Parts: sequence; structure tokens; C-alpha cells
Amino acid sequence: MDFRLGERSDAFRVKAKQFLSGHLTDEVREQMRSTGVHHNWDFHRARAAHGLLAPGWPEEFGGEGRDALEVLASAEEFQSAGAPTYGVGTTLMVANVIRHLGTEDQKRLILPQALSGDIIIVLGFTEPEAGSDVAAAQTRAVRDGDEWVINGQKMFTTNAQEADYVFLLTRTNPEVAKHKGLTTFLVPLRQAGVEIQPVITVSGERTNLTFYSDVRVDDSLRIGEIDGGWHVMTVGLTFERSIPQGGDSVRLIHAMEQWALASVDDVGRPRSEDPDVLARLGRAAAECEVTILLARRCAWLHHSGILPGVEGSMAKLFASESLTRQSADFVDMLGPDGIRSEGDATAIAEGIAEYSYRYALGTTTYGGTSEIQRNIIAQRGLGLPRPS
Repeated sequence: MDFRLGERSDAFRVKAKQFLSGHLTDEVREQMRSTGVHHNWDFHRARAAHGLLAPGWPEEFGGEGRDALEVLASAEEFQSAGAPTYGVGTTLMVANVIRHLGTEDQKRLILPQALSGDIIIVLGFTEPEAGSDVAAAQTRAVRDGDEWVINGQKMFTTNAQEADYVFLLTRTNPEVAKHKGLTTFLVPLRQAGVEIQPVITVSGERTNLTFYSDVRVDDSLRIGEIDGGWHVMTVGLTFERSIPQGGDSVRLIHAMEQWALASVDDVGRPRSEDPDVLARLGRAAAECEVTILLARRCAWLHHSGILPGVEGSMAKLFASESLTRQSADFVDMLGPDGIRSEGDATAIAEGIAEYSYRYALGTTTYGGTSEIQRNIIAQRGLGLPRPS
């Protein structure tokens, strides 16, 4: 296959760069740094107004009908720039689920608002006692006429404090196998019975613990069949795992290259001539190229009308594991200076190596842990049996 994205994609990439130069301001970056929240409403709505929020969606929903390769080109720019994209990512993931599995009423209610930048939707899968085994969810939904009453809690509900809805995985039938008794709902967050508590991760990002106490949701906001939530969630995670990867590595490697070009060692030799520095940079650059190409394969599959499954897991696994290796390697390369963090005037490249070292740990859990991705690749890609 040809990994070049084509002239149309190159032109759309330029549009994304121009938008970022005008809207990804120092104020937006400072807001993300100081709050740990990777969502900015002004930036989000401006992105929608410029046709960069959901450019691949059909025009009838507010998109531009661009192909998957054009979408990838713009997404690579947003990722590499470190723009606030969390709200976009989860919202479009759920919007895609609704587009494929939702009712016509749900499509009319949610899709125009999501694609115009008026609302964001967050994910409610993980629970404190379930961890990566999301099928063990105990948040309960009990039917009461045309409504459902929900009680339980969810962990890592990132951006819940900003969001309008949570895409919630609940247990509706405790009498069957855990994968078969789940149902998904689009639950309005701004209502009585919802409590949102901030949780600050090791990287300084804010996520949330959310509690649901006798929260009511109309059956019209049920996504998919009753007790069919596992299938719905699997479709959603397929979209999540096949998003572009590699932007974090691109920023980290670029910063380390600039450091090597601009600094000298204790005897005055340029760092860029140090074989150890060159080896570390070369290894990271090679891994970054693989990450980008794996993500481009997912986009190519989309472009060909195929939904990436195993390929998305491969891209996500390699991206997170390689970022973990690279950040640890660069902290080691910088020595004691490698642990100086952002805000320290003596920190190298504003402490990006130290931050990446902390941040990378979380990326190995987003969208399913590395262990889960390996199981998916082994079982669905290689046809190996499930472990006994």
C-alpha cells in the first residue's frame, strides 16, 4: 500500500496548521497545564466553525464529507501540536456508535449538536472494583415504566465536569453471564443524583469519579438492545483504538533533537555528536515512524470501507508502549536534569521528558490496557485460543 496521504490531504493539513497557529494560543496551553483539563470550549467551538471538528462526516450532519486520509492528516497536526482534543475524541466516538447503532430519533437529537460543537459526551465504562474488566460492571439500571433508574459509580470519567452526556455501561441482568447482561445508555449529566468528584492523575491531568444515585434516564436514550451493551461498547472501543497515534512521541522527539543541537557536554562537545544521544534519538524516531504508519493503516482501512479491529489494537498498543520506552530513555539520557519538571526554570525543554514519563503510563490503559490489546491481537488476529 501507499502510505502517502495525497494532495488533498496535504492541502487539508495546511488548513489545520493555519487554524492551530491562530487558535492554539499560550492562554489555551496554560489553561490545560494549570487545570489538567484537556478541553477548551472556545477552541472546541472555533474548530467546529472552521470545519475541523468532524470533517469526515456527511454534510447532512454538519461535516464536510472528507475522506479518511484527509481526516487523518488534520488529526496528526492536532495531536502533534498538543491541542485539547479529549472532548472531541470521546464525543465523536459515541457519535459514531449512534450513527451505526442508534435510532433515528437519537441521530436527530445528538448528532447535529455533537458535530456543531455545542455538546460533548464522555465515557462511563470503568469502575473502581472492575478495572480493565469492564464486563464486570456493577452499576445497575432497573426499568421503571418508560424510564430506567441507575445506581452505581464510574472511574476515569474524564471531562464529566464539562460534558452534557455520559455514555454509560450498566448491568441490567445480573442472572446471566457478565458479558450478556449489559446495556448502554446516553445519560444526561446535569441532573439530580449525579455527583462528580475530581481525580488528579500522576501526569497532572484531571479525570473524575462519578456517582449515580437514583438517576433517571428515558428509554429513548438507550443505545442498542437491552442486554446488548457488550456489542455496543465493542463497536465504540474499535473507533477509539483506531484514532491517530504518535503526536506525543513527535513532540517529545522534536524537543530532544533541539536539545541535542543546542547544547554541549562537559568537555564542550556538541550533544548531537554523542553516539549514545544519536542512538537514542534514532531508536525513538524509528519507533515513531512505525507508530504513524500503523495509524495510517487504520485510516486506509476506513478509506476502503473496512472498520479496523485488530489493526486499531496494534496501533494503540505500539504507540503507548513505545512512548513509555522513549520517555524513560530520554529521562535516562538527560541524567539528573531529566527529572526537572515544567515550572522549574532549569528544566530542559520545559520538562517535557519528565512529563512524558508520567503521562505515558496512563496511555497504556486508555481504551483497554496493553494486556487487553495483546489478547485481542492474539485471539482475533492470530486465531490463538483464549487463556484457560
